[in-house]
Amino acid sequence: MPAKEPRMNKNVRRLLDWLGCGLALIGIVFVAFRIKDYSSRISLSQITPADWFSILALALLYGLANLLPASSWQKLLAQFGVYTTRWWAIRVYGVSQLAKYIPGNIFHLAGRQATGMSAGVSGGILVKTTFWELGLFTVSGALYGWLVLPLLLTGFPLPLSICLWAGMVLLVAYLLHQIIGREVAVSFFMEVLFLAFSGGMFAALLALIGGGSEIHLQTWLLIGGAYIIAWLAGFITPGAPAGLGIREMVLLLLLKGFVNEADLLMAVLSGRLITVTGDLLFFVSSFLIPKKLCIVDNHEGSQ
Repeated sequence: MPAKEPRMNKNVRRLLDWLGCGLALIGIVFVAFRIKDYSSRISLSQITPADWFSILALALLYGLANLLPASSWQKLLAQFGVYTTRWWAIRVYGVSQLAKYIPGNIFHLAGRQATGMSAGVSGGILVKTTFWELGLFTVSGALYGWLVLPLLLTGFPLPLSICLWAGMVLLVAYLLHQIIGREVAVSFFMEVLFLAFSGGMFAALLALIGGGSEIHLQTWLLIGGAYIIAWLAGFITPGAPAGLGIREMVLLLLLKGFVNEADLLMAVLSGRLITVTGDLLFFVSSFLIPKKLCIVDNHEGSQ
């Protein structure tokens, strides 16, 4: 009987991967049909050279923002007794991260695990940091759900949503600091900031595509919160490469009727272009970091 358990676990993992890939495919088809419905109103010609420059600038900023999750991972390593230079953490994180676009959505984690172990870091500690990273990102993303309550519940006051979000972020950070340690709390804050930047980036992109029309702060928060919840849906879906299809489908469902759908579709497509380009730039920059700067200063494999 015990010998059959690993096989069962493997089958379950395979089923989840297939389920995730299936959901991703459904999401892609859903978005494709929405684009088809609005094809007469969506045209790349409406994006001016100045807009393309702004999109490129957003991609560069997104690539730079990837320093936050990389540094967050370094903090988790430190929490478990592995001390590295920031350059080492950035290089390992950035070089492996591009593999998240491979179907299965685990190859970037496997690559990071292999690279870390080759540098002498305990495999057990690397697994711990991976689970903590996934858990903290899930919690960080879920907390932004407070910001989308006004989209789901008519009349729910946005100021209350903001207070609930901020209060929960501070509470989680405090509990992590008291129960686990300072490094994990800092790691959590970095992930919260990265998601905030991602949501703000999408809101800025939507304003850009909408012709530079003014978007009030409340609208920015709602759009940004919706983007982060959509990102979370893709993030927790097993097998979906970088949440492809899932993120776009959830975003369209959340913001339908709140913003012009043709502009929303264009922003969804442009947003994916920005994140892929930003990840690619981060990958190249990380790869070019000299190895002499990438040092594991001290590690305790027994932890």
